[in-house]
Amino acid sequence: MRVRITFTKQNALRYIGHLDLHQLWERTIRRADLPLAYSQGFHPQPKISLAAALPLGFSSRGEVLDMRLKENMSVEDISKRLSDNLPVDVKIINIEEVEENLPALQTQVLSASYNVQLTEPVERSELMRRVESLMMSESIIRERRGKQYDLRPLIEMLSVITEANGNVWLKMTLAAREGATGRPEEVLLTLDIEPETTLVERTRLIFIT
Repeated sequence: MRVRITFTKQNALRYIGHLDLHQLWERTIRRADLPLAYSQGFHPQPKISLAAALPLGFSSRGEVLDMRLKENMSVEDISKRLSDNLPVDVKIINIEEVEENLPALQTQVLSASYNVQLTEPVERSELMRRVESLMMSESIIRERRGKQYDLRPLIEMLSVITEANGNVWLKMTLAAREGATGRPEEVLLTLDIEPETTLVERTRLIFIT
């Protein structure tokens, strides 16, 4: 049985990494007494896969995980057992059974959407000017791990959002394919905004349909 879970990662858990999150889910599944399936071989691994690594310090309300169970169970029972054992900063949004023969979850991610709150205010008109300039650029050459790459084609959408109270923040959708991943912090640096002065939340992962 293959189960897909959409969940949040908030507050203090923003500061645990990808491997720690994987271990958190493995421990939770064990405590929930679910019949988790393991790989074969000398070092069996739990059949748990997270769709895409979330950078340290980012919160999320749209993470996705697949797990395989050795036995069929009702989705409602699985959800209750997990919810009773998860830490308060992780909440299940949706849980469903999916087909066993679907491709690996990680290979199906196309892009990711983010909300970026600015903790140090920027004038709306100036921010819009910077965003417009970035979006009109044919290329934005950045460097990652000693190699140059073009950030521009990885930015699918970038908008300035203005609330009724005057609060201004950014919404962006970036490519998240293997070998073509846009990073919010790189976009912020291009906009002359220090990532440390922002709060980034991943709101959604977009998959191949």
